[in-house]
Amino acid sequence: MRTKRSLRMSTALVGAGVLAAAVLAACSSSGGGGTQGREVPDHPMATSVGKGEGQLNIIVWAGYAEQQWVKPFEQATGCQTNVKLGNTSDDMVSLMKTGQYDGVSASGDATLRLIYGGDVAPVNTDLVPNYKTVSPFLKDGNWNSVNGQMYGIPHGWGANLLMWNPAKVSGNLDSWSAVFDKSSQYAGKVTAYDSPIYIADAALYLMKTQPDLGIKDPYSLTQDQLDAAINLLKDQNKNLSEYWALYTKEVQSFNQGTSVVGTTWQVIANTINADGKIHVKTALPQEGATGWSDTWMISSQAQHPNCMYKWMNWIISPKANAEVAEYFGEAPAQTKACAMTTDKNFCDQYHALDADFASKIHYWTTPQTQCVDGSGDDCTDYKTWTSEWQTVKG
Repeated sequence: MRTKRSLRMSTALVGAGVLAAAVLAACSSSGGGGTQGREVPDHPMATSVGKGEGQLNIIVWAGYAEQQWVKPFEQATGCQTNVKLGNTSDDMVSLMKTGQYDGVSASGDATLRLIYGGDVAPVNTDLVPNYKTVSPFLKDGNWNSVNGQMYGIPHGWGANLLMWNPAKVSGNLDSWSAVFDKSSQYAGKVTAYDSPIYIADAALYLMKTQPDLGIKDPYSLTQDQLDAAINLLKDQNKNLSEYWALYTKEVQSFNQGTSVVGTTWQVIANTINADGKIHVKTALPQEGATGWSDTWMISSQAQHPNCMYKWMNWIISPKANAEVAEYFGEAPAQTKACAMTTDKNFCDQYHALDADFASKIHYWTTPQTQCVDGSGDDCTDYKTWTSEWQTVKG
């Protein structure tokens, strides 16, 4: 479902000034619940962490396991780390099914597929000491837990924001209507994210503006609700300049003036403003926003489980999580990381410790026929979303 955020940063780094190729939060999508009432394959959960096995094989988004924090981990644990880059969430799910990898940095559009597919095991968070100081609003979410049991360790997160060029768009925008109902005002100058998960953005807008549709969660859509979201996206398509998946594509589009408004990530806005060719503004609209919360998950077939547990604890340690967040361009999951960022304004800019900001985000969650919000068993699943997305793009 993320082909998508596809190299969400393709990789990123802006915080360090490098551009390399390469989340309904606390109360709703996360809030104490997790997905309710569903059966998952019965895999044992670790009860202790012993000596490392000497090797670790992981699948990661580009930018999540760079040598500057992998080498110290290897030296400290003796776990020689082999990194496989995943280009899309679909790619990561397929790779995890081979049983050749110990773990993965999964996004919310892959996590439930991995859990219900039996590809990952429950995580004993007591064995990950640094988990204690992970932001509470990233724990026990619909995308990373089932019935109160965590299936991973939160890594980093961010919101999908509204961005515009104030030299071309008048006023301060505060609604997604700018890219949906009012997109015709900017015909041919609107950008949208290229992924089936973007359907949730349309569903969220409809949830707030057309309550008669009965949408309660943007990832739990009946066929009728999905049809409404698809129709909205087809109308939007007529006014688009382009779809983007690689963030460098949107940077170029805004700098060249072919786009003036669209959905974005904070790191993209930072990059554009740092380039200095134009200045853009961003906002988290009044309707809220979708977003991502990536999760480290351990394979149910892990050959090096001790090294994987050691890695999960290492990568969310304050120093390492601060380094990854700045390199990648996202909010760290570790609350103590903010004291260790090189840019002391970094966490404020990314709202890393802002629970109120996080509460407005509906983190990417894999759609299931059994509704992920627990409302029933008549929802549309990932396969259906993928098929419908192709009708949007034509």
